Amino acid sequence: MLVTLIILGVLLVGWVLLNLKTSRPDGTYVARVHPYRRMLWHIIPDRDSSVVFYDTYVVADKLLEYVKRARERFHCDLTHVAVGAYGIGVKQTPAMNQFIAGHRIYDRIGNFVTFSMKRTARDAKAKLAAVKLQYKPGPNGDDGPYDETFEELCLRVNAQIGENRSGKRTRDDKEFDLLTKMPRAFLRFGIKLFRWMDDYNILPGGFIKHDAMYTGCFIANLGSIGMNAGYHHLYDWGTCPLFLMIGQLEERPLAIDGQIVIKKVLPLRWTYDERINDGLSTRRGILALNAVLEDPFAYLGCIEPDGSDRFKIGERRVPDALIDL
Repeated sequence: MLVTLIILGVLLVGWVLLNLKTSRPDGTYVARVHPYRRMLWHIIPDRDSSVVFYDTYVVADKLLEYVKRARERFHCDLTHVAVGAYGIGVKQTPAMNQFIAGHRIYDRIGNFVTFSMKRTARDAKAKLAAVKLQYKPGPNGDDGPYDETFEELCLRVNAQIGENRSGKRTRDDKEFDLLTKMPRAFLRFGIKLFRWMDDYNILPGGFIKHDAMYTGCFIANLGSIGMNAGYHHLYDWGTCPLFLMIGQLEERPLAIDGQIVIKKVLPLRWTYDERINDGLSTRRGILALNAVLEDPFAYLGCIEPDGSDRFKIGERRVPDALIDL
């Protein structure tokens, strides 16, 4: 009887300690939250059941000219620019860089983005890969620009793409091969165990570091394969609260200065977790990203041969007048 009570007591203490644990390797617990928002995490416990869809677009005149000129100096396409633009948007709107885990909200440690790519360029049958990238933090952390220019970011992106297209087995390939060889019952149990560990903040940082779904935003450029942007769900695996779908360029009639003008526009479709913050804060981040895409010359630079427009990403902020409309 005594042994049973001791075991029950140990289990009870362990359960209490697990529920009190708020620290995790990828986030800082946010303690002060409005009660209404705190209740949302329990009323809507799953990420995919708390999604909000939002459509927007950017006029692509300067964007296309920028990509054309950038390619004279380094490899760059619309996905690269979108990755750079998101970095600026989340830098100016830190609330976008939060996530829900274990019915709590956290500020993400570091700024991360994940984007999808074909393992073989222009091959419809090629496998997809998800590439996770961390923006290099500057000496002032969240209070200053990143520690790299847009050209340097593109070089890192291209290196990641090159690794996935090299034909060599990546870390993800090895992990997926191992997992899919497991009996289904073991695999289901393992996934449930990992989710339980993540829910109670005891999942090792090594798993989180390399998992593409533990990220701030997932970007999928469907326009690169000639498709329109769809509405994407959010994954309950990981901590990704934002999904950006980019469609193929379209010609649309726009009213500009009282005149109807046909312009090339880039459609953007967002899916975001409404539990991380209110719509107003998320809107600021989206408008900041739009502003960068509509004028990458101003916010990303790295075009002029003399280096006069080389600056760190985030050094040139989108004016509040453009995102506080």
